[in-house]
Amino acid sequence: MGCLSTLLLLFTLASASFSSAEISSQLGICYGQLGNNLPIPKNSVDLIKGLKAKRVKIYDTNPQILDALKGTNLQVSVMVPNELINNISTNQTLADQWVKNNIVPFYPHTMIRYLLVGNEILSSPPNTTWFNLVPAIRKIRFSVKKFGLGKIKVGTPLAIDMLESSFPPSNGTFRSDISEKVMKPLLHFLNRTKSFFFIDVYPYFAWASQPTVINLDYALLNSKNITVSDPGTGLVYTNLLDQMIDAVYYAMKRVGYPDVRLFIAETGWPNAGGVDQIGANIYNAATYNRNVIKKFTVKPPIGTPAKPGVVVPTLLFALYNENQKPGPGTERHFGLLYPNGTNIYRIDLSGKTPESEYKALPRARNNEPYKGKIWCVVSRSANASELGGATSYACGQGNRTCDEIQPGGKCYNPNSLVSHANYAFSSYWSQFKSSGGTCYFNGLTIPTKKDPSYGSCKFPSVTL
Repeated sequence: MGCLSTLLLLFTLASASFSSAEISSQLGICYGQLGNNLPIPKNSVDLIKGLKAKRVKIYDTNPQILDALKGTNLQVSVMVPNELINNISTNQTLADQWVKNNIVPFYPHTMIRYLLVGNEILSSPPNTTWFNLVPAIRKIRFSVKKFGLGKIKVGTPLAIDMLESSFPPSNGTFRSDISEKVMKPLLHFLNRTKSFFFIDVYPYFAWASQPTVINLDYALLNSKNITVSDPGTGLVYTNLLDQMIDAVYYAMKRVGYPDVRLFIAETGWPNAGGVDQIGANIYNAATYNRNVIKKFTVKPPIGTPAKPGVVVPTLLFALYNENQKPGPGTERHFGLLYPNGTNIYRIDLSGKTPESEYKALPRARNNEPYKGKIWCVVSRSANASELGGATSYACGQGNRTCDEIQPGGKCYNPNSLVSHANYAFSSYWSQFKSSGGTCYFNGLTIPTKKDPSYGSCKFPSVTL
């Protein structure tokens, strides 16, 4: 064989090898850092390797984490913060400087492969950042090329709320407020640069919002005989995740980009939550995540009904339960590990551990909606120094929220900060839950089924 032929063969093999590695079906993990009790980066990287992950996503460019990832075989995804998007969108020099400072020092010894610009930008209220997103992505990509970082794909992760219609899947349609001005330019960029459309897909939230309509096993990828047919295509679905993925495929097809590759940047199921949060338990979380691993590591790849055989790279959310994440209790309970590094349930992201080796899971006790009254009270772990400000905030909202804990009120005694805070938080939640108010208060509170009322002091409640 001549030298030229040999070189061509080697180039072809290398290209095939790179392409295969790029769309490997091996799963990864999202490494969030919103906790005040998490292991140091070096120990976290050891734990990630112990889970047999092949990819890891961080939500910034934390230099300690990127240092700890040097020399590993983990493909790394990093992120440009949301707050820089507007400025970068009109300033190539700023984009260059950001890439030079945050990416170049670690590449290639840290295997940075994905550079995500912002996080779920289109889920925030309408603002100019929506329309600056694609210009910012283009400038970051220009910088990546300028510095010779050829293996890095640039994109942005979007939540499933980018769709205004998702059922049946063949009716998948992007929201009208973003379809022309954001989604088409984004997909054009991704198609041209051979990047991925990164999506965050959570069957948990779809099921939890309609638990009497969507079968739980169907949402957990655990159904044996439950199917949903798409009347538009005749395709038959056996799980909710496939249904949601295909809705995105059809939305892309509808705007002229049917072949952009998908990458699931987040999916998962909460292992716990508040009393008002159905189905958040260890049994369901382990079942869902193990089934996702099984689905995406099977060989040959099975894809989805609309895209059979197509590999969809996937990242599970999240590495740890993060105690400083805002929002409902589920937000702090998506981890595969407790903050001390121990498994919440056993899991193997390579998919090679047979299910027979896993111990029995604790029985699920909250798969049916709780019916009754709940209150919002101070958590045992609350920082007492923050209670005064939070109580004042709650009392300052709504109509006569804290009248009963004023001097002479039925709940004034005992005159203690915690007692007054319990009343204020419950009263606030009672008034505002229906319009989006939560029992969170920066982590100071938890929902409870135990009535804190006493004597003539009756606490307002929320009824589920």
